[in-house]
Parts: sequence; structure tokens; C-alpha cells
Amino acid sequence: MFNSSIAAISTAPATGGVAIIRVSGQDALTIASKMFSPSGKTKVEDFSPNRMYPGNILCDGFTDYGMCVYFRAPRSFTGEDVVEFHCHGGLYIARGVLSAAIKHGARQAANGEFTKRAFLNGKLSLASAEGMIDMINAASLAEVRAGLTLYNEKLTATVKEIQASLKDILASIAADIDYPEEDVASTDLADLSVRLGDIYMSVRSLAGSYGKGKKIKSGITCALCGAPNVGKSSLLNALLGYDKAIVSPLAGTTRDAVEGAIEIDGLTYNLVDTAGLREQADEIEAIGISIAKKTVQSADLILYVCEGEYTPLEGVEEDDSRLIRIYNKCDISPAQPNKFDISISAKTGENLDKLRALMSRKAVGSEGIGAACVVEERHYEALCRACRSLESAISAIGAFPLDIISLDITSAWSALGEITGETANEEIIDTVFAKFCVGK
Repeated sequence: MFNSSIAAISTAPATGGVAIIRVSGQDALTIASKMFSPSGKTKVEDFSPNRMYPGNILCDGFTDYGMCVYFRAPRSFTGEDVVEFHCHGGLYIARGVLSAAIKHGARQAANGEFTKRAFLNGKLSLASAEGMIDMINAASLAEVRAGLTLYNEKLTATVKEIQASLKDILASIAADIDYPEEDVASTDLADLSVRLGDIYMSVRSLAGSYGKGKKIKSGITCALCGAPNVGKSSLLNALLGYDKAIVSPLAGTTRDAVEGAIEIDGLTYNLVDTAGLREQADEIEAIGISIAKKTVQSADLILYVCEGEYTPLEGVEEDDSRLIRIYNKCDISPAQPNKFDISISAKTGENLDKLRALMSRKAVGSEGIGAACVVEERHYEALCRACRSLESAISAIGAFPLDIISLDITSAWSALGEITGETANEEIIDTVFAKFCVGK
């Protein structure tokens, strides 16, 4: 239990129907009794938990009519006594309620302090807290789903299961080291190698999902490229559903990258329309072409737009998994030449739905974005360290004593604990909660 009670406005700082001011700590109910006058006969100190009571909120300099609800420890979000005031949504009103709570003994909460107290009081794991902020900051459906997976403790449960297996192995090794004279079976090195190998593959599989997880967080960079006047800008506009790029019959109209974003199957695709690729160009256009080539090389997906016969894209291998060969203007010439992956018309919209489906398959595979994806770079780095420690432990079997091997196993366990928060240091914890807003 923390010594001080904290308070903050938990709703967005804007005009709205209702604003919520939250107070958490051992004095929460006492503070509420000083600033809330119930409409009914029940006194604040006698409030039943989890029930809304109407009444007057005695603010700093004025009174507002609203609601008050009490959540008793430990059955609250923070694990402490929590009181919420639901007032009218004017910004000045909400600030007045907050000011009154601070006047009566609370202090202004820091960024993420409510959720940090919930973590420190054992109400949720560190990964779950990160999932919560990912949901709040989500810019796509896929980000919401990935954040919800973290918040629901699915990654934490998987990691704790792996940690439990490592703990069992460490316990067996400790028994061999500490009690050699006891009638305890010695550690079977072959079995140890198999068990650690299975754990290593599980950790490596989790780390391997970060490729998809990164796409969830950052979106998929999708470069539209090809020769001048093949319809790249028209395709960008068609996919976006509005005119973003200038469309002109003049070659070299697009000289710099033009960007826009769309969502396909809940995932964000960051489209980049690049300058037309050709050998003869003036100085300004040549700079645009150079930028286009760099964009293509770094893109997650390449939409190579052509008309007429197919010519390979310079600098990109034909078997590059990122490449989608698009034959445009099928409204003029319906027959699709060989070597193209799809035939479309950016002008009429023909087959654009099929193109979107193909983009999705190319970007994330036919199985789509899995729920088990690791989306946080911090988690990925911890998993990679666990993998290295496990590799070291496995390679040491038979060559080094068990106590040396156990050091690497312990390092792997500790690295995994940084994900759940069991072994996370203060710097890691502070960094995580600094991402939160004040009211959360």
C-alpha cells in the first residue's frame, strides 16, 4: 500500500458529455466524503462498492451535480481503494473536481501511475500493461487485437510456462550439486539436452514472430514503382479512395515520394508512390528516381506496375517474395501478358479487391496476423537474450560442470522475467509507464 493517494482526470482533456476524475489510495474514501454530498441517505463512508451514487460534487469554487462510485481494495484496478467522480464534461469542471481532490489530500498523479500501482500491487503483469497502452494508442484493428492479446496475459502465460520448465531443470541440477550423497538420480545429460532444446525452439519461435509483430506496430511499407505513365499515381489514388497524387500524361509528373495509408484486414499499409523509373531524366527528376530506388529496396512490399510487355524490375530479384507484378489498364487491353501476378484497372477499379487480398497474402502470409505475435521490441530483445543463453547452456552440456550450465539457464529465465516484470529493473518499469497518459 502506498502512503499517498493520487488523483487525475482520466478522460480526454476536451469538452464532452461526461468527465471522470479518479482518486486512488488509502485516503480515497475520506477524500470523497469531504467533497461529495449524496442525494440519498447513504453517507459516503457507507457506500457499497461498485455502485453509482448521485449527488453534488463540491468542487474548488463551485458545485456540480454528478455521480460517485467506490471500488474497495483489493478488488479495484489499482488494488487500492479507488473513488471515481463522474461530472459534466466541461474542461473547467473536470479541473475543478481534480483541484478539490488535491486540496483534500490527494496529489496529482504522474504519467501511468494508476497502472504502475496496479502492476506493483500484482493486479497485472508488465506485458499486460504494455498491451493496454498499445490498445489506447492503436491506429489499426490489428494493433488493437495485438494489444488485447498482451493485456489478456496470453504472452505472459506462455512465458511463465517456459520459465516453469527452466525452473524444474534448475531444481534438478541444484539437487545433484547440493546433495550428491543423497539417493537422488543424477541429471541425465542427454535428457537435459533434449529438454533445453525444446525450450530453445519455443523461445526462438516466439522471437521469430516479431517480424509480423513489427508490421502490426509500424504498418507495412508498400512501394508503388514502375516506368513513367504506367498508372502508379492512379493506382495510389484508387487504393486510397481519393486523389492524393497528381495524375498527368506527362512523363515525370511524380518527382518525389507521395504517401498515403490504407487498412486491409485490420493492418495498415503505408503506400509510397515513387517517381517513374527511366534512364533519361533531368536533374530534379533524377533525384526523385534515386529516392524511388532506395524506397523500393527498403519496402516490405513492392507493387511493380507495368503496361504492355513485362520487363524485370532493376535491382530486384524475380523470386523476391515482396514483389507483386501488376499489369495495369486491363480495361484497354483485357488479355494479361505472361509473368504478371495480377491484371487490374486503376481507372475502373477492376480487380482492386483481388489486389488487396494478394497484398495481404504477400505481406503476412496466408494465415494472416497470428494472435501470438510479439509486437514489442523490448520483448523481442529479451527473447533473443534468452535464446543466446540457452544456446550457450546446450553447447556446454558434457563439456562443463552442471553449476556452470545452470548459470546460463538462470540467465535465460531472468531474461524472460523482464517480459512479465518479475526481473525487470526500475529503469525498465519507468520507461514502460512513461508511455502512459496522466489519467491512466
